[in-house]
Amino acid sequence: MPTAFTSPDEYIASFTPDIQQKLQSIRSLIKELVPEATEKISYAMPAFVLHGNLVFYAAFKNHIGFYPSGSGIQAFEHEFTGLKWSKGAVQFPLDKPIPYDLISRIVKFRAAENREKAEAKKIAKK
Repeated sequence: MPTAFTSPDEYIASFTPDIQQKLQSIRSLIKELVPEATEKISYAMPAFVLHGNLVFYAAFKNHIGFYPSGSGIQAFEHEFTGLKWSKGAVQFPLDKPIPYDLISRIVKFRAAENREKAEAKKIAKK
């Protein structure tokens, strides 16, 4: 597997079809929720950017890692029952259904947070 991916497409294509489907579903959901966000590869994984980093996601041997920053984890940690998580990431086991509703709410939260910060910066510059 290459270590220096140049695009989310290349990253996703490096996995087996079942993992590709999960990654593509997460990617499509984020694109649908925040169509103005742009995609990039950062820290060797796919990321979305909206006035700064929005969320990252990545596949591993036994889970999909989802990285919505510390604030995204803190705001939803009460919903991570049965999941491994840390101050900046949550793991979705590959042998369980991906919680798309939870991902959706986290992405919406992070997008609103990033928009508010961008607006505050704009006001502060005036």
